Amino acid sequence: MPAIDQTYEHILRVLSEDGRISNLALAERVGLSPSACLRRVQELERAGVIQGYRAVLNPAAMGIGFVAYMGVGLNEHSKAAQEGFERGVVAAPEVTECHNITGTIEYLMRVECRDLASYKVFHTDVLGQLPHVQSITTYVVMGSPKDTRA
Repeated sequence: MPAIDQTYEHILRVLSEDGRISNLALAERVGLSPSACLRRVQELERAGVIQGYRAVLNPAAMGIGFVAYMGVGLNEHSKAAQEGFERGVVAAPEVTECHNITGTIEYLMRVECRDLASYKVFHTDVLGQLPHVQSITTYVVMGSPKDTRA
């Protein structure tokens, strides 16, 4: 893996803002020749620093009108309970992020639904049916002044 110097950091910053930028434009922005820039990007890809490129989607344009973060606590702290919960969450298309965290609950999730009614169905019929779910706390997103997820 290459040592991440300032040039690598600059490349990564530009690519995180625009993953579709041409190599020529990227090279100009970071002050490298096109061949040196391409070589560095390929090194970052081979090393797994760059894991892929994604499209940034507009949830509202896709019919998503309800976004929430949910804290989920389990009633059993075993590997089997976690694996069962995670299998259920992976199968739920409404869950766009799921993180196993430390603290008073086990999971923090981002959930995106069409509207409040579809969220209620997800909450009751999907999440509420998973084994070992003890507590669910929902934080409804009112706005996102900064969101750099891709």
